Amino acid sequence: MIEIEVDSPTSIPLFASADIATSVDPIAKDDEIVYLEHAPLVVAAGNEPQLVDITPAQKTDSIPEIFVQPPVSIPKGSLKVQPSFASEHAVKDSSAVKPEADFSTSVESIPLVLSPVAETSEQDLIGDVGLPAATEQNAKEAKLPKDFIWGFATASFQIEGSTDVDGRGKSIWDDFSRRPGTTLDGGNGDVATDSYRLWKSDIALLKEYGIKSYRFSIAWPRIIPLGGRNDPINPKGIAWYNSVIDELLENGITPFVTLYHWDLPQALHDRYGGWLNKEEVVKDYTNYAKVCFEAFGDRVKYWLTINEPWVVSVHGYGRGIFAPGRSSDRTRSAEGDSSREPWIVGHSLILAHAHAVKLYRENYKPVQGGQIGITLNGDWAEPYDDTPENIEAAQNSLDTAIGWFADPVYLGHYPQYLKEMLGDRLPEFTDEEIAIVKGSGDFYGMNTYTTNLIKAGGNDEFQGRSEYTFTRSDGSQLGTQAHCFWLQSYPSGFRSLLNYLYKRYKLPIYVTENGFAVKDENSKPLEEALNDTDRINYFRGATESLRRAYAEDGVDVRAYFPWSFLDNFEWADGYGTRFGVTYVDYTTQKRYPKESAKFLIKWFNEHLE
Repeated sequence: MIEIEVDSPTSIPLFASADIATSVDPIAKDDEIVYLEHAPLVVAAGNEPQLVDITPAQKTDSIPEIFVQPPVSIPKGSLKVQPSFASEHAVKDSSAVKPEADFSTSVESIPLVLSPVAETSEQDLIGDVGLPAATEQNAKEAKLPKDFIWGFATASFQIEGSTDVDGRGKSIWDDFSRRPGTTLDGGNGDVATDSYRLWKSDIALLKEYGIKSYRFSIAWPRIIPLGGRNDPINPKGIAWYNSVIDELLENGITPFVTLYHWDLPQALHDRYGGWLNKEEVVKDYTNYAKVCFEAFGDRVKYWLTINEPWVVSVHGYGRGIFAPGRSSDRTRSAEGDSSREPWIVGHSLILAHAHAVKLYRENYKPVQGGQIGITLNGDWAEPYDDTPENIEAAQNSLDTAIGWFADPVYLGHYPQYLKEMLGDRLPEFTDEEIAIVKGSGDFYGMNTYTTNLIKAGGNDEFQGRSEYTFTRSDGSQLGTQAHCFWLQSYPSGFRSLLNYLYKRYKLPIYVTENGFAVKDENSKPLEEALNDTDRINYFRGATESLRRAYAEDGVDVRAYFPWSFLDNFEWADGYGTRFGVTYVDYTTQKRYPKESAKFLIKWFNEHLE
């Protein structure tokens, strides 16, 4: 038997004797349409079923396709697919499609090309994200544009260390990570990867990699140690970031700067409650942004105001597992109200972002000419099955994880689902605030890592009262398990999310984080850790999904920053979870490139025009 070796995520067309098309609509309105979704592949030779899905397509007469995640071998000849029909009305002639219809595939594994997705309204539900079919020739030729931005990403508290050096003030993460039990290994950010001292050699390594852009964050307490608008500015902090920015530019690397990556000055939290006090914190954050625009804006042309406000709000003030550690759970926190505080904090973060954007656009952009936006986390929500309640639950999950922040910033209002779920616990924007908030972003900053299967019936408001799982109905897992419990590899979900965000918000997308922590990598010998196959497979799937979303679906995606440049302090996980494409020996602080770094460099060298 001749076999087709599949060494990358591949779509293979299936040719059937019967006229078969696919639909994402759970109940096809056209009797001509046959519904196929997540059909298990059974190799005719009698092999065990392997992880293969029918990729949903729009209502066209395109043929069904298999999305194959390596390592898989597809035998030449007959394949069997078990169709699963949402409704008997979806089949024009049930006699034409048997319970096990025989299909055949061509000898070559063909990356399927998809045509652009039609524009839809902001009210689209999750089920409307379709991926239409196009031609093999386009797939082979499609590349990302030559001006596509890619590089690696980090954050100040996770890499800098030197927390009491050169006038830096304390952040909420300094205090939080020193409390017993807040990090898995008792680690904190005092040293991290020592990048405050090793910054020049780190930039030299970026240049050696051939990286043209680098995303990093500025530590607010290094710029204004006490944080407030009437507090003194630290000239040594300004000087250090000036040196970093200048060195990057001298080495041909474009700085992509995050203003706030979770290190709120502790003094502001102690003084008035930090993000809980909208009136004060918005003014202080806007002043901090002003200092940065004035000091660095002549050279920084890409700004991110706030990183992942969902995480700040939920983990910091709801679940209490991130700084400042507030929660209704009194075994975890002496103070906090998980039912109200996260929504208050989220509201403050949106307004702080919007005021910083307004300031930049009015006073600095006309001269400096940069771009500014916010970066939001959020993973694809795949309905567990095609029942209406699970499709609705998936949309509710997206509204809570993404729409909570994206809808106000880009559409000018909170999602209706949040209003109904929270009632008066959800703060309201004044007309004056909406005028500032709506449209406060030049692009969509996207952080995403995984896909969740969504079931209705959960109680967690932060998940849209839905249940998350990686386990399919047949007991199989969605993808390869990472070291952290919340992450499995599922590249087609990345592509679906890109399509969803672009159709809903209609802005260029900058993917500012995407990455994978290999299971037990921290305990592996160095040579084994450097050969990070699971991470390579993750990035192989992600980059191909990104390329296809751009070239085939028409998604305007302009940047991709894998997380992370270096292994680093991974928040509550301490140093036991490694996301870096560069291995860091935390004893010697020596850096070792992993195979995933080499893979990404090679991939982008080959896939840019």
